[in-house]
Amino acid sequence: MSEAISCQYDSKLAIIMRGLPGSGKSYWVEQFIQSQPLPLATRIKQYGYYSTDNLFFIDGEYRFDVNKLSQNHQLNLSLFIEALARAEPVVICDNTNVCHWEYLAYKTAAVALGYQVKVVLVGDPKSAAHQVICSQRNKHHVPLKQIQRMANLFEID
Repeated sequence: MSEAISCQYDSKLAIIMRGLPGSGKSYWVEQFIQSQPLPLATRIKQYGYYSTDNLFFIDGEYRFDVNKLSQNHQLNLSLFIEALARAEPVVICDNTNVCHWEYLAYKTAAVALGYQVKVVLVGDPKSAAHQVICSQRNKHHVPLKQIQRMANLFEID
């Protein structure tokens, strides 16, 4: 899926996820967290894992509201930066990050606060077959046409 990423308590690591909805970003994060020693895994889950999607959960139910999208992106960035400022050992941004500008503030803040930054792209956004798979398995019922639009805009490094 991606290169192995290791971390230690004495290092500071920021991980920025990229990929279409349904590509497996959150699954990658779950696997990464599970691969860490239990105390670190618990700490990452509680204090180092940030996803704008998580801000749309109300009473345990996902309720996307396009009117709150910009506000929730700003809040997610603020929470991420607060975690960096607390010197959490691992801080993760789990968003689609289709364009470079969408994660530039996350990356800039992490570098400024002395973090090693790993940008992890999950899947091949330009692959038509991958787009179909993403449309079938994304948790938020994003239709294929929308995924294809996102894929067309996706900036590959």
